[in-house]
Amino acid sequence: MASAGELIREAVTSWPGVTETTHRFGGTEYLYGKKEIGHVHGDRLADLPLPRDLHDRVIAAGRAQPHHVLPETGWVSVWIEGPQDAAGVIEGGSCGWVRCSAQTP
Repeated sequence: MASAGELIREAVTSWPGVTETTHRFGGTEYLYGKKEIGHVHGDRLADLPLPRDLHDRVIAAGRAQPHHVLPETGWVSVWIEGPQDAAGVIEGGSCGWVRCSAQTP
C-alpha cells in the first residue's frame, strides 16, 4: 500500500496547474502558480492554508489543529498517522487549489 505522502502527492499533482517543490523547512510544497496551497512533511504532518471560516470549522470538528508553529494564522496542521489520513489532507488541499484557480483569469 502507498504511504500517506505518496497518496497525497499522486492526488494533488494531478490537479491542473499544481506543481511540487522542496519546502524550505523540509518536505514537499505544492504550488498553484506561485501560491502555496499546502505542504507535507513526509508521512507525518501536513500544513494547509484555509479561509478563516473553514479553518475554524475543521479545528472545532477535530480534523485539524491550529498551525503547529504559527497558530494565529489561517493555517492548520493535520497530523498524519497513516495512509487512511491522506483523504482528509487531500480534501483540505483542494480548498486552496479551488480558491487559487478561481482567482486566475
